[in-house]
Amino acid sequence: MKKTLLVILALANILWLQARGKGTAQTAPIIVAYVCSWTTQRLPDPFLMTHINYAFGHVNKTFDGCDVQNPDFLTKVVGLKKENPELRVSLSVGGWTSGNFSEMAADAGKRRRFAEDCARIVAQYGIDGIDIDWEYPTSSEAGISSSPDDTRNFTLLMRDLRKAIGKDKLLTIATIADAKYIDFRACMRYLDFVNIMAYDVADPPLHHTTLYRSQLTGRISVQEAVEAHIKAGVPRSKLCLGMPLYGRGDHSNKILDNYMRTGFTAGRYTEHWDERGQVPYLTDWSGLLVWAADNPRSIAAKCQYILDEHLLGGMYWQTTEDNAQCDLMNTVYLTLIKNKKATVPPKQILLITDGGEDSTLLWLREEARKYDAHVAVWRPDSSYAPLLFEHFHLIYNNGTDPAAWPGEAKKDFQKYIDEAQGAYLGFEADDKTPWAWYNDFVDHAAERTCRSVLYKLHPGLGYMPRLSSYVETRGAAVKWLLNP
Repeated sequence: MKKTLLVILALANILWLQARGKGTAQTAPIIVAYVCSWTTQRLPDPFLMTHINYAFGHVNKTFDGCDVQNPDFLTKVVGLKKENPELRVSLSVGGWTSGNFSEMAADAGKRRRFAEDCARIVAQYGIDGIDIDWEYPTSSEAGISSSPDDTRNFTLLMRDLRKAIGKDKLLTIATIADAKYIDFRACMRYLDFVNIMAYDVADPPLHHTTLYRSQLTGRISVQEAVEAHIKAGVPRSKLCLGMPLYGRGDHSNKILDNYMRTGFTAGRYTEHWDERGQVPYLTDWSGLLVWAADNPRSIAAKCQYILDEHLLGGMYWQTTEDNAQCDLMNTVYLTLIKNKKATVPPKQILLITDGGEDSTLLWLREEARKYDAHVAVWRPDSSYAPLLFEHFHLIYNNGTDPAAWPGEAKKDFQKYIDEAQGAYLGFEADDKTPWAWYNDFVDHAAERTCRSVLYKLHPGLGYMPRLSSYVETRGAAVKWLLNP
């Protein structure tokens, strides 16, 4: 009798959890990555995500079809499925300022022809579905036309799209954080899942994507956005939490605009952590928030929230906003899929050496343990793998002459410095090499956004900083350059 009672209680508990949408019998979390047609067109690692939404297609000028932006790049993105056959690619239609939705959705014939054209695109490019990013039904905030009937017509559009593309293809939408403008209870029967754009809810001096409400929170927090969608009728099992790989602030300020990739503030801004909101931010000399962003720590916290709340998965905008090492994208992958717990990827250090000083390698490995960093070695007399440098947060050149490196390595190193892909520590740096670009870098390193420390081989009288010996200060240099 006692055993029977325990079984009944256990079953009742499972049913209660499932009724709340928090049952444990859920598939592995998904990761939706937006890949944009107009950026650097750098293809992402197809194993870091489960889904790609290609941005964008647009409702055409006659309101009855869909135009694909940069179709050649879409073909390349679809080609990633050859590397990862489990990857699913959808075309995202819309985006900020993308109009013609209201006119198309209001006319039954145009709406049907638009849906049929989307089905044609799915078949033609071999993609897995359609994502609708109408920003927003009944609103002209983005400078597009709107109508009070848009919400009802949006539901009809979902119905027609589902009929056109079939039940085996993906149909998803991107939604405003507040869960406004859409009748979710009417739409969910047609949708596979919903991507919450839980960002862009404020500009400095407020933060645009705090996980929990704090004194810096803008219009709504991430947690409140999720709760708003659940209250509006979206099951947890169909909710993907959107995260930004970019910051908000003055993008005309090159230091701030590049901060997400470089971690470089030129000493003009101070880094902070909002303990309540679980996000980082920068302040200026007055203490005012001027840059709101995410970092691996805050992304890991959001992904842990996804796991704790049993949401379907995470989404991010967009892949080329991440740094060269893809720290944010790796954080999402490690947390949601590989480790199933909040995980920040380790920093990567590349030691460039001629092999003459094994003591440096031993010291560096010991130093790296302090920061949970990994050390790899490259010797210039060995083969060079293209794009090797961009995988490392810090390149430590132990006295080798960059002018003597292989041509491909020199090309990648110049890009590494010019684009501030990481930090550089150079021992015995010389500005008298046959490589003019490198000589200029050594003489004007302080003027670049790349974090660097150079110990010059032949310093002039005005050379700064006046530090102790290289051996005594290299530990401090590694710590500063890694910016742990």
